[in-house]
Amino acid sequence: MTSTSSLILAGVAAALWPGMSLAQDTRNQGYLVDSNGNIVTSATTGICVRDSDWTPAREAGCNPEPVKKAETPAPRIPTVTPPSPRAAPTPAPAKTLPQKINFSADALFAFNSSVLKPAGRTMLDGLVRELNGARYDAILVTGHTDRFGKTKYNQKLSERRAHAVRDYLVSRGIPANRIRAAGKGKTQPVTKAGDCPGGRTAKVIACLQPDRRVDVEVTGTKGPEGENQGS
Repeated sequence: MTSTSSLILAGVAAALWPGMSLAQDTRNQGYLVDSNGNIVTSATTGICVRDSDWTPAREAGCNPEPVKKAETPAPRIPTVTPPSPRAAPTPAPAKTLPQKINFSADALFAFNSSVLKPAGRTMLDGLVRELNGARYDAILVTGHTDRFGKTKYNQKLSERRAHAVRDYLVSRGIPANRIRAAGKGKTQPVTKAGDCPGGRTAKVIACLQPDRRVDVEVTGTKGPEGENQGS
């Protein structure tokens, strides 16, 4: 009886073992297993050891998820904003020189004379200061007389007075090649016909005073104060 039971148990065990082995093999297929059917892991990394049957579909889940290496961010290059270019200072506007100055002949000269009076020199010194540091193209000095006197005499007198003014300006440092002197006699009066009627009386002579003059006309501009632009 005992022998018969043993044979029956052995047969049952033999029948069950292939199924257990198959289930175990199926579960661990693709991995190297030990004698107990457990998947062998690497002693150094702890990763399951795969065999030649392993495929991704047979992943047993024993391998740890690979740790993603943190990516080192690219160094951030700071944006450098270039400084705004400094605006060039606005140059001071050029000062316009007196275009034309009328000097009274009575203030510059004695009656019927072409010699400058001290007061006349002082007036011309003011003009020299205006021209100091200026750039100009030309200076025209023109002498004029009133209507009394002969035409030829008045022409010569107006020329002598114009040259007297020119010579004085040159003596004060104005380049001679920039100054031209001329006389117009009584041909270009300021007063109009009928303004000063009558003969040669003190009243009429005083009325004709604007006609007796020396005009100084300057063509050019003067820079900012203190800037010497040359001449």
